[in-house]
Amino acid sequence: MESTNTKILLVDDEPDILEFLSYNLKKEGFIIYTATNGKDAIVKALDKLPQLIILDVMMPEMDGIETCRELKKIEKLSNSLIVFLTARSEDYSQLAGFDAGADDYIAKPVKPSVFISKVKALMRRYSDVSSSVGKIIELENIIIDKERYVILKDSQEIILPKKEFELLALLASKPNKVFTRDEIFSRVWGNMVIVGDRTIDVHIRKIREKIGIDNIKTVKGVGYKFEM
Repeated sequence: MESTNTKILLVDDEPDILEFLSYNLKKEGFIIYTATNGKDAIVKALDKLPQLIILDVMMPEMDGIETCRELKKIEKLSNSLIVFLTARSEDYSQLAGFDAGADDYIAKPVKPSVFISKVKALMRRYSDVSSSVGKIIELENIIIDKERYVILKDSQEIILPKKEFELLALLASKPNKVFTRDEIFSRVWGNMVIVGDRTIDVHIRKIREKIGIDNIKTVKGVGYKFEM
């Protein structure tokens, strides 16, 4: 068992699932907290400030989608990764989850080896982003602060969900370079993450809407670029 200070909050209304996931993660040295509903998850997340929150989508009272939206409003949790665990149809869950600000998606049933590999990959990406050099990107009237996960446009602060931020930061890191869809998937979501074909398009649309820029151009059949 490796020693790690990584804190993970598991949220599921099925005790068997919580026990199964907790057991496998603890074997890898992760610090595990659990909650059985969305409301308790928010309280525990504020108390423990986990780096990763794994949410079941289908829960009574407050489902995973709503819980995710509430968690994303909390500034203290702005650097926490949020991942959905669900048995729902892939397209619906992914799109609804990404709209709510989720960073990733894991489908049930979960094989322990695949689950652990996915979690480790997520935490590596979290570490890479947190420690990356070049903390500030300045482009005309836009400043991208990679350390604070904040966008400044005409001195107005804009907060984006983590994946939207990382996608914008990637494109803006090399203006006018065309990033292929495969390259974007690899750099933002990681090679081990399986996401739907529309994932990038949904994120790009939301970035354009929230920031109000037309610099992000679609290169048909290839990918996207940040045009200067």
